[in-house]
Amino acid sequence: MSARAIRVARLASALLAFAGQVNALDLKDAFIDKQDGYLDASDWLLEKKGFLPVPIIITEPAVGYGGGVGLTFFRESIGEAAEKAKETGHVTPPDVFAIAAFGTENGTKGIGGGGMFSFDDDRWRYRGGLARMNVNLDFYGRDGGAFSSTQEKIGYSLDGWASSQQVLRRLGGASSNDWIAARWIYLDLDSSFDLGDNAPAFSKTDLTNRASGLGLSYEHDSRDNIFTPSRGWMFGFDTLFYDPDWGSDTRFQTYRAHAYAYFPIASKWILGVRADGRTANGDVPFYQLPYLDMRGLPAARYQDQHTALAEAEVRWNVTPRWAFVGFAGAGRAWGKSQAFDDASTIVSRGLGFRYLIARQLGLQMGTDFAWGPDDFAFYIQVGSAWR
Repeated sequence: MSARAIRVARLASALLAFAGQVNALDLKDAFIDKQDGYLDASDWLLEKKGFLPVPIIITEPAVGYGGGVGLTFFRESIGEAAEKAKETGHVTPPDVFAIAAFGTENGTKGIGGGGMFSFDDDRWRYRGGLARMNVNLDFYGRDGGAFSSTQEKIGYSLDGWASSQQVLRRLGGASSNDWIAARWIYLDLDSSFDLGDNAPAFSKTDLTNRASGLGLSYEHDSRDNIFTPSRGWMFGFDTLFYDPDWGSDTRFQTYRAHAYAYFPIASKWILGVRADGRTANGDVPFYQLPYLDMRGLPAARYQDQHTALAEAEVRWNVTPRWAFVGFAGAGRAWGKSQAFDDASTIVSRGLGFRYLIARQLGLQMGTDFAWGPDDFAFYIQVGSAWR
C-alpha cells in the first residue's frame, strides 16, 4: 500500500471513530430537525452569534494533509439578518470576523485574520484579510506550461506576508444583484528553491519579492442560494494592475473572467456548469502565473501565461437529505512555453456525496473524490466546490 493510501486510510478511520462518538452523544434539540428527525444544524447556525471555534481540514495535494483552527465572531446571527431582510427586501449577510492558524504535512503553515461586513443599508460591503505564511510547493518548469508528469519538479518555498482588501458597491436599487468592487492585493514573499542538478535559471523578475496590485471587479450573482445553488448564475470579471508607483517591484497585469450556472434538469437532478479564464501580462513573478484550478489537480501544477477551463457537475438528490455528485472538467495552460494549439488538454473527473446539514439554509456538506492525470485527491466540501 502506498504512503498516500495509508494516510487516507488513517484519516478515514479517524473520521469513522469521530462519527461513532457523535452518534453516542445525547444531541440537544438544537441539532435535531423537528420536521424529519435528522441531524441538522439550522437552528444552531441561525441563532448563533458571538465567538465560534471552527476546525480546518486541509486535503490539498499540493501541500499534503493538514489542519488548523479558526475563531470566528458573528456580530449578529443569520436569523437576525433574515429578520432584517423582511424589512429591507434583501438579504444582508451578517458581519463576520475571524482569526485562524493552520499547518500541513509538508511544512506549509500560516496564521492570519480578516473579516467581512456591510454598511449604509448594504449598499457597501467590505472583504479583507492579512496573513503571515510559509508555503511549500513544487515548480514544474520555467515559464510554466502544461508539463508532462515525468518532468523533474523542484520544490520551493514562499515566506512572507499577504494582504487582500476589497470594497464593493451595489449597483442599482436594494434588490440589485450587481456589484462593482475596488481591490488591492499586496504580497511581500521571499522565495527559495531546493536546488539540484536540474534547477532552472531564474531572472530577477521571476524572483520578485513585492507585488502590489490595484484593480476593479464586477460581480453578478442571481443564484437561489449562496451555499448550495440549484438554479441561477454568477458571473465575475477581475482586473489587477501591479506597478512600482504603488509598491510593486515590477509592472504586470492579471485578469480573470468566470461564470457558474445552475439548471434543474429533472425533479431530483441539478446540472451545474463552470467556465474560468485567466491571463497575466508583463513582468510576472513565476508564483503569480495563472494555473488550472480544478478538483484532482494540485495547486500551481499546470500554469502558464494563460489558462482556460470548463467543468460540469451533476447532482442527484436521492433523498431530501442525501445527494450524489459527479463532475468532470478540462483545461489548458499556454502562452510563454507553447501556443494554445500545442498545449495539452488536462482532464480531471470525480464523484462525491452530500448531506443537507442545514435544511433551513439549504447548506450541504460532504466529500469529493477526484482523479487527475497525476494523482488522486479528496476534498471536504461545505457548500459549493466552486469559488
